[in-house]
Amino acid sequence: MDERLASEWPLRRERLFARLEEEGVDALFLPPSADLEYLTGVERDLPTFGEITYAHGWVTGAFLAPGREPLFVLPRMFVAFHLGGVAPGDAVVVNETADGDALFREAVAQLGDVGRVAVGTRAWARTALGLRDALPGTEIVDGGSLVASLRRVKSELELELMTTACAIVDEAMAATASRVVPGVTMRELQEDVEHELAIRGSRCPSFPTHIFSWLGRDSGDETGAEPVGEGECVMFDFGAVHRGYCSDFGRTVVAGEPPDGYLEAYAVMLAAQEAGRAALVPGALARDVNAACRAPIEAAGLGAAFRHRMGHGIGLDVHERPFLSPEDDTVLEAGMTFTDEPSILLDDRFGVRIEDIVVSAEGGGRVLNRLGSGPLAAG
Repeated sequence: MDERLASEWPLRRERLFARLEEEGVDALFLPPSADLEYLTGVERDLPTFGEITYAHGWVTGAFLAPGREPLFVLPRMFVAFHLGGVAPGDAVVVNETADGDALFREAVAQLGDVGRVAVGTRAWARTALGLRDALPGTEIVDGGSLVASLRRVKSELELELMTTACAIVDEAMAATASRVVPGVTMRELQEDVEHELAIRGSRCPSFPTHIFSWLGRDSGDETGAEPVGEGECVMFDFGAVHRGYCSDFGRTVVAGEPPDGYLEAYAVMLAAQEAGRAALVPGALARDVNAACRAPIEAAGLGAAFRHRMGHGIGLDVHERPFLSPEDDTVLEAGMTFTDEPSILLDDRFGVRIEDIVVSAEGGGRVLNRLGSGPLAAG
């Protein structure tokens, strides 16, 4: 356990309780998730393709309510195999042969008189139905925004942990760039990147590692086994996890000599990234920061080749709100963390992309990554 993080959990819960009172919510139920980890330290499992669950799996989670410690309801096998056999604090443990509905109702009864209960967005529908049955007449609402509003501004400790997650990807990219040569495959590069992440202490990739070119080769499908050609632009998109906190990172490396127009497009992309970073100040609207990032690419006549948003919030989840996107009018605050990731994707020619983590700050965003943004040298 990181004692520094543990010291923040009670403070975070106090902030949550203030939000609950503002919203007229008596209790919040959270399943295992980034939100629960943020508030209690109960670590999420590594993601898997298939679902892992147990008898009475729908009860898994915790109730958080003002004036009390978190009340956990956990299947016995979850405790045994995910928590090292030790249930946290105040917990109702549900054995396989027990009456899960009855024990869930008993746990809810410990909350006292509740008129409005919020449920985490990622809870099972079965959990919401169980709450409805346990609390007839009580209003049940979506609690997704309650914790998200707390998580978006990062503490100094959180920024320190995210900086380490950024250092891991910086080093992994520096170690991998020289392997981008004609004849290598995207899958080989994917294996190299994930090996470099692992030996540097990343718990896992923060999302599926994606290495691709705009000529149809992609580590995520069957074309990833095809060799890269001379002059092909290879785009990297990957992230690390350090003590629960994510990084999200990108660079472009050319296998051999760059194609015509590459350096010019790369310069425009860098100008866009810098314009977005400069606009990332407290008080700005998220959509206006996105527009600032797009402006240099639009001015160069390449607007149609920038096919996505400038970026997204990031922290315990690799994609968090707010988004730096046309539809998002969130007013930014100091300490919010975002990706700054413009790209230029030219059909049948090449693509270029770059991505760093930036913290909203007076005078312009502060970049957490340290790897240079210029064209990387390959082998």
